[in-house]
Amino acid sequence: MDNKKEITRSVGVVGVVTLISRITGYVRDMVIAYFFGAKAETDAFYVAFRVPNLLRRLLAEGSLTVSFIPVFTEYLEKNGKEEAKRVSDVTFTLLFMVLILVSILGVLLSPFIIKLFASGFKGEIFNLAVDLNRIMFPYIFFASLAALSMGILNSLKRFFAPAFAQVAFNIGSIAVIFLLHQSLNIPIFSLAIGVIIGGFIQFAFQMPFLKSIGFLHSFSKNLRHPAVKKIALLMAPQLFGVAVYNLNILVSTQYGSHLPEGTVSYLYYSERLMEFPLGIVAVSIATVLLPNLSSQAAKGDTEKFRESYSFALRLMLFLIAPALTGLIALRVPICNLLYQRGEFTYDATLSTSQALIGYTIGLWAVGGVRITAPTFYAMQDTRTPVIFAFLAFIVNAVFGYILGFTFELKHTGLALASSISSIFNFSLLFFALNKRVGMIDMKNTLIYCLKISVASLTMGLTAWKISTLFEWTQSGISIEKIGIFLASVVGAAAVYFGLAKVLKVEELGFLFSLIKRKSGRA
Repeated sequence: MDNKKEITRSVGVVGVVTLISRITGYVRDMVIAYFFGAKAETDAFYVAFRVPNLLRRLLAEGSLTVSFIPVFTEYLEKNGKEEAKRVSDVTFTLLFMVLILVSILGVLLSPFIIKLFASGFKGEIFNLAVDLNRIMFPYIFFASLAALSMGILNSLKRFFAPAFAQVAFNIGSIAVIFLLHQSLNIPIFSLAIGVIIGGFIQFAFQMPFLKSIGFLHSFSKNLRHPAVKKIALLMAPQLFGVAVYNLNILVSTQYGSHLPEGTVSYLYYSERLMEFPLGIVAVSIATVLLPNLSSQAAKGDTEKFRESYSFALRLMLFLIAPALTGLIALRVPICNLLYQRGEFTYDATLSTSQALIGYTIGLWAVGGVRITAPTFYAMQDTRTPVIFAFLAFIVNAVFGYILGFTFELKHTGLALASSISSIFNFSLLFFALNKRVGMIDMKNTLIYCLKISVASLTMGLTAWKISTLFEWTQSGISIEKIGIFLASVVGAAAVYFGLAKVLKVEELGFLFSLIKRKSGRA
């Protein structure tokens, strides 16, 4: 199969399932917003949840997965399935042991951890965050094993199960909230219990798929397998790099704990909205891209390596640009429809939409980092992204303080600082890759970006103009609200794709031809 077609087809599978995952995730957020709003106790929950979630990204989805996939793929390509299975087993065994230790330490050290993440929390809010953190900390155990399973399945080009596992997590969490919310003395504990049960379901869901291809996890006695050293050498700088990257979250949360009540929640809800297109587009592309790049690097196929990255970056920009302008133009209607009901007020909608502007400005750069960093990982270079991530962290910390406190932009300033940091990070990665591989035609790239910028800005103005037919102050959902919102989205999409066709954006023609070919086969 043609390389572009293979990437697009796989991205389509991951993207569709990720879309379902994001929708169920927003249903979960809507349930939380309805029952708890954006108050002190939700701030406590989101701080407590960020800790094991950050460690999951640090230990599993971050450093381990991106270090494991290139090595696992290399053994699979050069030594065959049997040896690759040994690599996956020894990795599972060591990860299992580390996660048990980390989970125990996390429960015991919860007061110190919460103080590190949110020193502004005092009294009851602090104690609540500690209790919630202790309940949720073992989530890292299940979620990290689920991430390893995802790495194995993705390396073998099985993308459906890992993507759908997050859907299973969301459904399990929602069910627990409804079942336990009214029966607990402290209702918000239902959220923490839901996280643990959802994490277990997320891990267990992938087991039948691993078994069907002969890679079901089993314990290994050969902990000195040469792959362990290779993965560890790649992990060491990457572990630091992911730690630095996720320190941005720590900085925002820490700053937020010193700002007015609800700040942490505003940041969380707006960040979740930004992650919707990011997950469907950039993360889906990156999920497919890393195994492809790793395989091409292992074979020494430089030409296909270049082609894969260039195409993936252009495809990401083509799809993320309208999402960026759409989120900004429709920020209030989106927050109103998704969150404004029950305990979530119109003031919370405005505050969340303000933070959303700050995050969304850098959406294209976050997507660029997700696409570009895997090229270094595939070449088994984890050092370069680490250095750039550290510099970006400093930028985020400095601008977060200046914008959030000195200029008193509060939650909007913290979100904007995150965008500035991402733009800085992507710029460094992009030019470093271009210097190393020489794959980027700068003139054509700038022309391409200008075309999609014109199309997306015009689209954003269209969406905003249609949305002004409603004031968006009322809580709840109505037919009029949904109708105007859908009209804004459909009208904006028509404008974007229409202008893309007029401006002869190649990616539009490629996507349409692929859809037509699929329809013809159907």
